Amino acid sequence: MKKNQIAARIFVFICLLFILCQASIDNDRDFIMCGTWRHDKGSPKYLRYDLRTGCRNIEISGTKDALSIQGAITAKCNQSKLLDLDLNPLQNQSHFCVFWDPLHDLLMVEVNGKIYTLCSQSGLQEACCTDLSPDNQTLGKLYGIVNGNLRGDILSHNVMEVYTFRGGSINCTKTFCGEAFQKHYGPNKIEKKLDGPVDLPCVQGAIIEMQEGFMGQDVTPTAQRNNQSNPAPSIYLPPYLMSAGRKKSKVLITYFRDNAVKTLFKTNLPNSNILEDVVGITVENEIIKNLPEPVRIRFHHSPFLPTQSKSCVSWDNKRDNEVIWRSDGCEIVNINAVETECHCNHLTYFAILVQLKPDAEVRHLEALTFITAVGCAVSLVSCLVLFYWLCKKSTGKKNQSSLVHRGLVVAVFLLSLLFIFTGTLANVGNSAVCWITGALLHYALLSTLCWMAMEVFHAFLLVHQVFKLPPHSWWFYLGGFGLPALLVSILLFIGDIYGKREIMAYANDTNPYYMCWMLNNEKSIVAHYIINLGLLIVVMSSGLVMLLYVVRKILKMPVLKNRYGIFLSIWGLTCLFGLTWVLSFLNFGPFSEAILFLFCIINSLQGFFLMLRHFIMKRIEKSPESSSSSSGFSKQPMLQTNEKS
Repeated sequence: MKKNQIAARIFVFICLLFILCQASIDNDRDFIMCGTWRHDKGSPKYLRYDLRTGCRNIEISGTKDALSIQGAITAKCNQSKLLDLDLNPLQNQSHFCVFWDPLHDLLMVEVNGKIYTLCSQSGLQEACCTDLSPDNQTLGKLYGIVNGNLRGDILSHNVMEVYTFRGGSINCTKTFCGEAFQKHYGPNKIEKKLDGPVDLPCVQGAIIEMQEGFMGQDVTPTAQRNNQSNPAPSIYLPPYLMSAGRKKSKVLITYFRDNAVKTLFKTNLPNSNILEDVVGITVENEIIKNLPEPVRIRFHHSPFLPTQSKSCVSWDNKRDNEVIWRSDGCEIVNINAVETECHCNHLTYFAILVQLKPDAEVRHLEALTFITAVGCAVSLVSCLVLFYWLCKKSTGKKNQSSLVHRGLVVAVFLLSLLFIFTGTLANVGNSAVCWITGALLHYALLSTLCWMAMEVFHAFLLVHQVFKLPPHSWWFYLGGFGLPALLVSILLFIGDIYGKREIMAYANDTNPYYMCWMLNNEKSIVAHYIINLGLLIVVMSSGLVMLLYVVRKILKMPVLKNRYGIFLSIWGLTCLFGLTWVLSFLNFGPFSEAILFLFCIINSLQGFFLMLRHFIMKRIEKSPESSSSSSGFSKQPMLQTNEKS
C-alpha cells in the first residue's frame, strides 16, 4: 500500500514539474509571482494598488491588513484603488499570485482562487515593460509574504514585507515574433496570444463575431504584405461554422506572411515551397470538420512556371514536435493565372496554404489514363474467356493447377474492373463510396500479388514434389483471398487510409485525375511501404528465383529448341510470377517516361497475356514433339496447364 502511495506521489510530482516547465517555456516573458500572504485574523482585508505608466519597477508587499501592488510597468494603465477582499476571518494566511502580461498590458491578482483584474487587457503593445527580475527585498517580522516564488522558483522561505522587481523596456511585437520564430511551435504560441485585431511584423489577426442566425461572411484583411505585389488572401466563412444552439461564437483568423511563412512553416515535402501567405482559422472552443459547405480561401500570387504545379494543403499543428502538411479535406479551384481558391471542410488548428511543386507527379496523365483503361478492358474480356475454359477443363477432375490459375484470373479480373471505375466513382460518388472503392481496389491488388505468390509456391511443389500429398485447396484460397482480406481489415480498423486521391497532371493543373485509393497521408504512406512494396518485393524475388530454375529446365527440353518457343515460355512465366511489376522500381532516370508507359501497357494487359499463354501452351501440348516428349513435360507446371495434383 505504501509503495503505491509513494509511486502515486512521484507521478503527481513529475506531472506538476512538467506543467511548470511548460509554463516557463510558453510564458518566458510573462511575470508570475506567487506566495502566501500572512495577515491577522478578524479585521477587514484589502487589495491596494497604485500603477503608473513607464518601465521602472513594481513592488509587491504584504501587511497585517493589506496586500499591495504598486509601481510603473504599464504602457497605458493608470490605476489607483483600494479593494475589499472577502476572506475568511478565522484564517491568518491566504495564497496569492500576481500575473503580468506585458504584450497585452494585462495585470491580474489572484487571492484564494478569486481573480481581480487591475489593468484590463488591451491590444498588443509595441513598447512594453518585461523581464521583471528580483531587486531589493525587505524582511518582515510577523506579517508579510512567505515562500515567495517567481515562475515556480523560490525567492525566499522567510517572511518578507516587500518584494521589488525591476523592469526592462523592449519592443514587444518584434521580440514576440522573434521568439516565435525560434520555436517549432511558433504558430501555436502566436495564436494563443491573439485575442483581437492585430498587425504584427509576423502576423495579422482578426476576430469575427458570429451571432445567432449567422449567414456567412466574406473577410478581407486590411494590411498588405511587405512587397505590396499581391493582395493578401480573402476568406469566405460559411454559415455552418456557427454551431446549433449557440448564440455567440468567435472566429480567429491569422494571416502569416513573408518571413514568418519561411521561418514558421517549413515544408516536410521534398521539392516543394510554400507561397507567401498562410491563413489560420480557428473557432473559439470548437473543433470544426466535415463542413457541408467548405471554407473558401482565395490566394493571390504570381503566375506559375510551366514546370510547376500547385495544390491546397493544410498544416496539422496539433503535434508540437513535428510539421505535417496534408491535402486531406481540401480541394483546389483555379480562378485564373494569378488567383487560386482552396475549398476546405475543416479549419480548427489548421493553416491553409498553397503548395508549389517544381516537379509534377505524373507526366502525360491523360494518355496514361486512356492506355490503362483500354488495357484493363481487354484484360476483363480475356479473364472471362480464360476463366470459362479453365472451369470447363477442370469439370469432373481434381486439378490443383487449374484451381491456382482460376484464383489468379479472378483477382486480375477484379483489379481491372475496379481500376476502370475508380476514376468515375471518385468524381460522381460521395466520400463513403470512394472509401469502399479504395478499400476494394487495394484488396484486389493484394489478392493479385498473393495469387502470383501461390503460382510460385505451386510451381515449386510440382517441380520438386516436396509432399506426397499436395496441400489442401483451402490453403491456396486462404493465401490468395484470406490474407489480403485480413490486411485490408486491419487498415480499415486503423482508419484514415482510404478515400479520394488526387493525381496532378504535369503542366496541366486545371485537369487533375481523381481516383479512389489510399490517401496521401502519413499512415497511408507507411502502409504502402510496409504492405504493398513489402509484398511486391517478396513476390518478385521468389518469382525470379523460380523463373531462373524453371528456365534451366526449359532450355534442356527438345520440344523448345527454337527461339520462338523459349521466348513464349519465359514470357508466360514472367507474367504468371508477377515479374512485370519490377518496372515500378525502374521509374527514374532519362528513360522514366518510357518505363512508365511500358509499365501501364504490360500490367493493364496482364489478363490478356495470361489467356495468350494458356492457348500457346495448349498448342505446344498438342504438337507432335510434345506428344513424343510428354515425359519431359511431366514436371513443368508452367508449360502445361493440366498437371495432375
